[in-house]
Amino acid sequence: MSEALERGERIAKWLARAGVASRRDAEKLVAEGRVKLNNVAVTHPATFVAPDDLVVVNGRLVDAPDRTRLWRYHKPAGLVTTHKDPQGRPTVFEKLPPELPRVVSIGRLDLTSEGLLLITNDGALARQLELPKHGWLRRYRVRAFGRIEPPALAALAKGITIDGIHYGAIEAGLDSRKGENCWLSMGLREGRNREVRRVMAHLGLTVTRLIRVAYGPFQLGKLPRGAVEEVPAKVLREQLPKPEK
Repeated sequence: MSEALERGERIAKWLARAGVASRRDAEKLVAEGRVKLNNVAVTHPATFVAPDDLVVVNGRLVDAPDRTRLWRYHKPAGLVTTHKDPQGRPTVFEKLPPELPRVVSIGRLDLTSEGLLLITNDGALARQLELPKHGWLRRYRVRAFGRIEPPALAALAKGITIDGIHYGAIEAGLDSRKGENCWLSMGLREGRNREVRRVMAHLGLTVTRLIRVAYGPFQLGKLPRGAVEEVPAKVLREQLPKPEK
């Protein structure tokens, strides 16, 4: 145990926990020669960082990772989930309180989607929780234009293939209907890009509002739009799987 503590952890994981980049992107930074450890260029991803080491990325000193923290954020529509947008659109991270450390999102919500977005200061944890093997259920409320019958929604529990792409089992139910508009509840585990919108379009529905209300054990609840609230450390320990070693 003491030997492991002295050796520290791999540079890519350390950088991910420090919020610099995902583990995969951190490995790219190493490969491009943009990382230094104690003023020596890092040339191999199997390099280990000990507690007192100094790490520099692109000429800037990186602070040692803080303890893993998690926040719930109520994302409004009209924000992109990226740190910088080439089209100049407002981003989620520009709207976060300035006192937050550098954070990354766990999964994404597209420009017009809203609701629960989990953010963390631990990039390695974010990548781990996005992996399909964890199968965390994402729950949504969906307002759509068009007519759909309950049997068509129930059939989604068997999965569906659209344009050669297979989507796994989806929980879907009709909550209410008024004229050509309806509200649906949906739950899915894969979280593929624009999955809800593509499945609804395949069924002849046009999504007019998409709200994520839960991601795994974490709920949107009554968190106001645009608000951020940290998940207590005790709850975090109880709910999160152990990070990959």
